[in-house]
Amino acid sequence: MATTNKKGAARARRKRSIRKRLSGTAQRPRLSVFRSNKHIYAQVIDDVTGVTLAAASTQSEELRGALDGKKKSEAAALVGQTIAARCKEKSIESVVFDRNGFIYHGRVKAVADGAREGGLIF
Repeated sequence: MATTNKKGAARARRKRSIRKRLSGTAQRPRLSVFRSNKHIYAQVIDDVTGVTLAAASTQSEELRGALDGKKKSEAAALVGQTIAARCKEKSIESVVFDRNGFIYHGRVKAVADGAREGGLIF
């Protein structure tokens, strides 16, 4: 991961450190969260086979209309609830949370809380 700025390099270092300890399986996949300045993305990944089992983001077509007038953290909570619903459809009840090098607060925490509200177990 070639990064030129200090913030990006620090996040890449934290991400590598986290991924050494975390791995998703078919029974307990990894819920990975990525946060950009404008959007938030969540994926449920089986690392053994390298397959994305479910995904949701603020750019998802079904969420676009529901996000009008909402703050970023409220939108992140909706993404968490959506990813939980998609996991329930595929009978996934338990996941490992991967914050992807981001600090666990704000929008990242809102995704986790929304997923918990939707019924996912961490």
